[in-house]
Amino acid sequence: MVLSAEPIANCIDFLQSKNTYDEIILMTPDGIPLYQGLANELSSKKSIILICGHYKGVDERIRELYVTREISIGDYVLTGGEIPAAVLVDAMVRLIPGVLNDETSALSDSFQNGLLSEPVYTRPAVFRGLSVPDILLSGNFKAIDEWRLNASLEITKKKRPDLLK
Repeated sequence: MVLSAEPIANCIDFLQSKNTYDEIILMTPDGIPLYQGLANELSSKKSIILICGHYKGVDERIRELYVTREISIGDYVLTGGEIPAAVLVDAMVRLIPGVLNDETSALSDSFQNGLLSEPVYTRPAVFRGLSVPDILLSGNFKAIDEWRLNASLEITKKKRPDLLK
């Protein structure tokens, strides 16, 4: 099953008659993989249309006539583009100023600097025999930042060495 061109084209034409769109994105398994830098870029756009295919996708002429970018969330196929669209929206929206309680917290997320995030801890300082690293309790912010960077590098080497290439 392929979604017909006419209803999609009519919808896009109607939307474009009311607004200008920065991007018309098709969620598709053969698009470019979603990555943090792309989410950062798209979060600064004012208006985006997301097209969600279903089963085999959308009529190819929609791609040719309207789509400005094709995005995938991984090398697998789902029954539709709705879940990938929700993933894209969530990745973008959390970067919009005012969405997160602390806007700077998104800057230290995994992938923002090309690395995975360092381990994070809460209270108590000791839980079931495991302690928060002493440096994190020291109050020495320069040393804490250095620990975070080193821990981030170590985790990335261990879990995702491909990111260090």
